Amino acid sequence: MTTVMFISGIAALTAGAEMLVRGASRIASALGISPLIVGLTVVAFGTSSPELAVGVGAAWVSQADIVVGNVVGSNIFNALFIIGVSALIVPLAVAQQLVRIDVPLLIVCSVVLALMAMDGEIGRIDGTLLCLGVIAYTFFLVLQARKERDPQIISEYAEAYPGSRAKHWMVNITLILLGLPLLVLGANWLVDAAVVFARQLGVSELVIGLTVVAAGTSLPEVAASVVAALKGERDIAVGNAIGSSIYNILLVLGVTALIAPAGIEVAQSVSNFDLPVMIAVSVACLPIFFTGYRIDRWEGAVFLGYYFSYAAYVVMKATEHDLLEPFSETMVFFVMPLSVLTAALLLARARRAAPE
Repeated sequence: MTTVMFISGIAALTAGAEMLVRGASRIASALGISPLIVGLTVVAFGTSSPELAVGVGAAWVSQADIVVGNVVGSNIFNALFIIGVSALIVPLAVAQQLVRIDVPLLIVCSVVLALMAMDGEIGRIDGTLLCLGVIAYTFFLVLQARKERDPQIISEYAEAYPGSRAKHWMVNITLILLGLPLLVLGANWLVDAAVVFARQLGVSELVIGLTVVAAGTSLPEVAASVVAALKGERDIAVGNAIGSSIYNILLVLGVTALIAPAGIEVAQSVSNFDLPVMIAVSVACLPIFFTGYRIDRWEGAVFLGYYFSYAAYVVMKATEHDLLEPFSETMVFFVMPLSVLTAALLLARARRAAPE
């Protein structure tokens, strides 16, 4: 029954998010919003809804490790797995706004979260600051959308969906209203099943949150980015992953910290390892994005390799596997220095190739 509940929870989350994103994306297109703004706002907010639903549900039952682990794990998953898979499908073009504004903002948000967690808790004051941050960020994106409003997108939407505008609005709003309850229901099933798994398997709830729950609630992001990449909407594919990560920190943890009865406790292991990894992953996006404003297939493969290495480390550490020490030494003394050297060479090559 636990397995059925877990699978049903993921299915409900995915279906609910897909309906929510479809309805909201069509409304955005009807308003003439550019693909990048759609990826950073409508799609990112919609696909972050599972993380928000899981966070709210877990906060009420005081499962703080699930809350923090889910957000941190989802952000690592977003940057490494989603961008990696999307780039493997087709090389991704990166808009300059992402490099100049959104990725640096993601790095700042990640560092701020790490500073907030230094005292072992994300309290209501922290939650208030994070919520104010998401309001400011959303307001900025709305201004960008109004500035870049394209009548051609509106015209293309009207041609693609002929008929009564009122009817289309009602259909899209209905999709949103049906998607939200599915998200909440799926979140409750997923959290309940994850807690049972953690107790039965002898694995901490933190590890479940960092891996299984994080990947499960990120399935909508995976689907949205992969479909966007296949359709040639590369701005949406990348914008979804970056925007969702920003919303995870500002919105999900902000709202969760405000409604949690006693704030959100942050495990020491998260502050010592997982949060630094999340910051490093965010920083790692910049060199790749700078190199010709594109992500090639081999770079996507590198990102995927890093994610599987991270997941393997988390599992081996939780189970105290014999391979943990040699694996850690290989990552620290070989893989990481090689990665830093590769990033430096890419930046140097991009600088030489740039016009004077």
